[in-house]
Amino acid sequence: MRVLVFAPHNDDEVLGVGGTIAKYAKAGHEVYVCEATSLLSNPELVQRIKDEAIKAHNLLGVKDTLFLELPVVAIKDTPTIEVNSRFDKIVKELKPNIAYIPHKGDMHIDHSEVAKAAMVALRPIENPQLNAIYAYETLSETEWNTPTVDNMFQPNCYCDITEFIEIKKRAMACFETQIKEFPHPRSLEAIEALSRLRGSTVGVRNAESFMVIRQVMREL
Repeated sequence: MRVLVFAPHNDDEVLGVGGTIAKYAKAGHEVYVCEATSLLSNPELVQRIKDEAIKAHNLLGVKDTLFLELPVVAIKDTPTIEVNSRFDKIVKELKPNIAYIPHKGDMHIDHSEVAKAAMVALRPIENPQLNAIYAYETLSETEWNTPTVDNMFQPNCYCDITEFIEIKKRAMACFETQIKEFPHPRSLEAIEALSRLRGSTVGVRNAESFMVIRQVMREL
C-alpha cells in the first residue's frame, strides 16, 4: 500500500502524522512525504531544513521525500494552475492508496492552500485506487485559529501510536531550527501531551487524531 502525506512546511508531517507514518512503515507499507514550501529567500536555511527533514524521515521509515519548493506564505500568490499541476503530478506518479492532508481550517494560509490543492489532485474520478483521505492537526496552527464552525478540527478517526511516540519525538527533535521549549506547542512535551489526550479519548496511551474527509469501503 502507498501512503502520501502532504505537508505545507517541513515538520508539519511529523507533528500531525509522525507516529502513524512510523506505524505504516513498520507494517511494510510505502510512505511518501510531499513538502510543499521552502523559504526561498534564504537558500542556506532551506538546505538545512531539508537535511533535517530527510534525517527525521529516515528515522520514521519514509520511502521518499519530495520538495515542491513553493514560496512560504505565498502559495496563494502563485498561479493556481501552477500549484495544482505540481500537486497533480505527484499524485499521478505515486497513485496513493491513502492520503493525509493538513486541516483546511488551520491558521497559516499555506495549510489551507495545500489542503485545497491536494483535494483537487486527489479527485476520486481520477484516482480509483484511493481508499481514504484524512486531515491531520498541526500544533500551533490547528488550535490557534479563530474557533469558528468552519475552522474547528473535529477528530473522528484515531491511530494508536503508543509504540511509536518515542520515535515521533526523536524525529521532531531532528528539526533543530523548528523545535521550541515548552509551553510552546511545538515542543516535545506538548507533542506527548496531545498524544495522551487523543489516546485517552479512545482508551489507549498515545494516539494521533484525524478527520475523515473521504473513505471508500471496497470490501465488507
